[in-house]
Amino acid sequence: MNKISAKKVALAYSGGLDTSIIIPWLKEHYGCEVVAVCGDIGQGGEELDGLREKALKTGASEVYVEDMREEFVHDYLWKLVRSGGVYEHKYLLGTSIARPLLAKRQAEVALKTGCDALAHGCTGKGNDQVRFELTYKAVAPHLKVIAPWREWDIVSREDAIEYAKKHNVPIAQSTTKIYSRDRNIWHISHEGGELEDPANAAPDGIWMLTKSPMDAPSKPAEVTIGFEKGVPVSINGQVQMSSVALLEQLNELGGEHGIGRIDLVENRFVGMKSRGCYETPGGTILMVAIRELEALTLDRATMHYKQKLALDYAEMVYNGLWFTPLREALDAFFEKLSAPVTGEITMRLYKGNLEPTSRKSPNSLYSLDIASFTMGASYDQKDALGFINLIGLPIKVEALVKAAK
Repeated sequence: MNKISAKKVALAYSGGLDTSIIIPWLKEHYGCEVVAVCGDIGQGGEELDGLREKALKTGASEVYVEDMREEFVHDYLWKLVRSGGVYEHKYLLGTSIARPLLAKRQAEVALKTGCDALAHGCTGKGNDQVRFELTYKAVAPHLKVIAPWREWDIVSREDAIEYAKKHNVPIAQSTTKIYSRDRNIWHISHEGGELEDPANAAPDGIWMLTKSPMDAPSKPAEVTIGFEKGVPVSINGQVQMSSVALLEQLNELGGEHGIGRIDLVENRFVGMKSRGCYETPGGTILMVAIRELEALTLDRATMHYKQKLALDYAEMVYNGLWFTPLREALDAFFEKLSAPVTGEITMRLYKGNLEPTSRKSPNSLYSLDIASFTMGASYDQKDALGFINLIGLPIKVEALVKAAK
């Protein structure tokens, strides 16, 4: 027996294995109408082609497919870049940062079309269930939530494939090669199959956005990225371009030179460890570039404190806490802090490696007169003696007390 009743359900729909079978499953077990909601956040034409027809054919009564790429890049990804947030040293949060936007739009469509419930295809083991449902609570807290993976008797992707066959649902997956992938303009993730065992090397065939560094061009490439107040605004001096076009160009360049591959064993919010492989070519270039620019334009105390808060920000994004007062307050902090982060960073790309070759900013705090080994009038080296004595006073006193004993 179902715990709740629903007459009309808005489903977060991607056309993948899970959401494809959820449409007939909802109709079978809830007897409800299904509104399929999909956002184009740069996952590519292959995933979106025929999506509307597929959803209708498998039982949806309404389908919404909306271009959300510019909103995703400008209002979500650029904030992530400005924050410097990276989860567990490696993960640039490609899936995590996209879920709040998709869930927000799904909830908005549900309210507009008179739905009384929301549904998603996230498993009961993963992080995405948290990200979707915390967003639902922020946008449409009165709507009921249906999570089929927490209800049905399907326990594996093999079971899901079998269900799809029985209900004539077209899918791309097979039982011989099963990968769970999530793609958007920022990244693509690969999970499942032989990747589930961390002892197995990632197969060469899983990578889709990036060349192997071994196959990348033997001649390096250089790219100059311009920032204004911590936001990427130009490539090689070209400023009249959209945020989407800028990121797409960096993705192409980074992918060609093998930039942005990671293989990660991560700690999920629900408590378990999982292994995934991620490709984030353009995002990796941007994250390295903005760190180089901040090194030039932020004072030590500010930069070090930002590093601490970046860890908190990354964890909040990973855990689905986007629509919270704390995340908004942190963004306000990063926006204020990034006021001087304007300038250009030139990066050399070579076989999976990134190397800064030039750093320029009108707000640079780097003083050649002070930093130079040549003696200058701006810094009296004799001042260092008193500084060291004061800093070292507690160390010296403790050593004298121990010696006296």
